[in-house]
Amino acid sequence: METAKIEKVLVVDSSASEVRIALLENRRLIELDRESTQGRSFSVGDVYLGRVKKILPALNAAFVDIGDNKEAFIHYLDLGLYFTAFDTFVKGSNPNRDMRKLYSDIRLGPILPKEGRIEDYLKPGQMVVVQIVKEPISTKGSRLTAEISLAGRNIVLLPFAEKVSVSQKISSKEEKKRLETLVKSILPKNYGAIIRTAAENKTTAVLVAELRALIAKWEDSWKTLAASKGVNLLFTEYDRMTSVLRDLLNDSFSSICVNDQKIYDEVREYVSLISPGQEKIVKMYDGKESIFDHFEVTRQIKSSFGKVVPMRQGAYLVIETTEALNVIDVNSGTRAKTTDQEENTFEVNKIAAEEIARQLRLRDMGGIVIVDFIDMDDAEHRNELFKYMKSLMEPDRAKHNVLPLTKFGLMQITRQRIRPVTEINTTEKCPLCHGTGKIASTVIIDEEVERKIADAVDQGYKNLTLRLSPILGAYLTRGFNSFASKWKRRYKCKLKLVEVTDHGILQYEIFDDKGKALA
Repeated sequence: METAKIEKVLVVDSSASEVRIALLENRRLIELDRESTQGRSFSVGDVYLGRVKKILPALNAAFVDIGDNKEAFIHYLDLGLYFTAFDTFVKGSNPNRDMRKLYSDIRLGPILPKEGRIEDYLKPGQMVVVQIVKEPISTKGSRLTAEISLAGRNIVLLPFAEKVSVSQKISSKEEKKRLETLVKSILPKNYGAIIRTAAENKTTAVLVAELRALIAKWEDSWKTLAASKGVNLLFTEYDRMTSVLRDLLNDSFSSICVNDQKIYDEVREYVSLISPGQEKIVKMYDGKESIFDHFEVTRQIKSSFGKVVPMRQGAYLVIETTEALNVIDVNSGTRAKTTDQEENTFEVNKIAAEEIARQLRLRDMGGIVIVDFIDMDDAEHRNELFKYMKSLMEPDRAKHNVLPLTKFGLMQITRQRIRPVTEINTTEKCPLCHGTGKIASTVIIDEEVERKIADAVDQGYKNLTLRLSPILGAYLTRGFNSFASKWKRRYKCKLKLVEVTDHGILQYEIFDDKGKALA
């Protein structure tokens, strides 16, 4: 039987402070990423010139300063096979040298011994090129590697390496041979590569263009490396949105909707690079309501990120997150019971498994996850649930492992943790009392809004936008002679009301025609 096609939509909401990216599958929120546009952030894939601060012989590791207030951590096994080549390159770099000649003249071997000691290769004060593999979490700094890689859609470039490997998921021996021969023929000296599954059946022109772009990105960082006298960012990995497109973009994407012209142009250009002909799916959203409201992302965020997560047929999950582990409790709730209790329990657990697989991706939960399913007596049901959970976790890009249920109905899932768990506070401060417990009379809200509109008109603003909650919007526009209609006539101004589901009951803001907040 042919499986139903999953329709994927990527929704990008850009604001002054952050870019939010939502991945929807059949209009259901599956992943949510937020990327701040203000200040410096330390993200997976970023490459730094760092300074060794302290050697930890007992752990065979070291602390490295990369400019964060928390020192980053690197273990001896993360130095990579050809660390001495990177070290020689860093020590030999200066603005007056021919960096390309320096790079190609370096001898790769010998490789680092597996049982070596970090103090034989790193010293306090030494400058090293490192890449973030895990973001700072809680009190811990970033986790680093000195084995640099630059990931593209089809190829991963490996500086100071000599091996070209091909994804095991490409089954055709002829295609593997073609890709390996092609990449080897265009790789300069001292470069290796990993050919990804997405490269299968790609044209020579696409692969050559991507490989040259990755090499150029690495070599463009040499100027910064040569001129740096201290800790410095050499280059950043692609932003979160580009990473999602790079790893997930395929024929099942029906559209990528963006509400910012600059991001629209960037995404369209990137899609045309990695998947020529598919750039037509990138669309500019210019609707009146916010893009997240239009695609019902806001509503799904509110219902999905609380401690209690409702599911269909009255069942629900209770999710507790600590630094050490995450615990998920499955409850049948008010679900109508069938005559067969065992069958009913099995059905609730299957519904819960679907939501748990979604929640792990949505919140990017990592580390150890303990799931307390409702007890089932039938061993066959327990085994079926284990297999079902494994199948639901297959689309998850993070490395994970699912273990069978114990006799107590507990399932253990381990999932790669490379950034903090996404936490969104779905509770709101009371919009009436602002946490004080005392409120002003709600009957005067129209007078308060009118006063601020009058002040704005007195200052010369004649074209105003009032962003407010749907409840307040309905109150101010009800009836033929509504408050909003009277204000337009009285103050001879244009007044546009925009309802925002994120706003509290009596929350509102006034903007001029250029989007500047006035009140």
